[in-house]
Amino acid sequence: MFDIRKAAERGHENHGWLDSRHTFSFADYYDPRFMGFRALRVINEDRVEPGRGFGAHGHREMEIISYVLSGALRHDDSTGTGSVIEPGDVQRMSAGTGVRHSERNASTTEGVHFYQIWLMPSEPGVPPSYEQKRFPSQEKRGVLRVVASPDGRDGSVSLHADASLYAGLFEAGEKAALELTPGRHAWVQLARGRARVNGQQVEAGDGVALADEPRVEIEGVESAEVLVFELA
Repeated sequence: MFDIRKAAERGHENHGWLDSRHTFSFADYYDPRFMGFRALRVINEDRVEPGRGFGAHGHREMEIISYVLSGALRHDDSTGTGSVIEPGDVQRMSAGTGVRHSERNASTTEGVHFYQIWLMPSEPGVPPSYEQKRFPSQEKRGVLRVVASPDGRDGSVSLHADASLYAGLFEAGEKAALELTPGRHAWVQLARGRARVNGQQVEAGDGVALADEPRVEIEGVESAEVLVFELA
């Protein structure tokens, strides 16, 4: 299976201060055909105006990843964690038994553009926790660098989910592949630029669902930033 979820077909909400694109059903956007993919439940591409953001709100039993493309995102939560997330950072918050957090544009002059991703946990009832690490561009250039995984391998952030996340930066002609164990699946999200996934061209905002494929092959067409989820 190789299915493309076109960027223009995603759910869209514009609240003035927030412009959000929903790959899967979320909030007021509902499409029974797109309720998630394997452990992936939410992939939102958000743009938040300067000085604005999401006030304190609660989550339970979800692994939440924030991945900033430009600008800076301010995070605060009920565990006492406070941080600023910038391009190159990967933040993971395990909501577990319950956590409240807020997210705001850290700048009063520039917008912030980021992806927020939710994954269903593989085990319920874990204590809330937070982790953030930086992955320099040179570690992602022309490769798929693991940035989140169940065992925190190779310095990635750890997930309470049967999933791994890889990030890569590709110029035209640069290639990388991720081998898939039989029975495993993948979702590719093109964060920016243009690339080929298993030979088919995709554009910024497009997603690709893969099943019964031996590998994921990425080739840059023009300055692409790619996220690949390897899933049960």
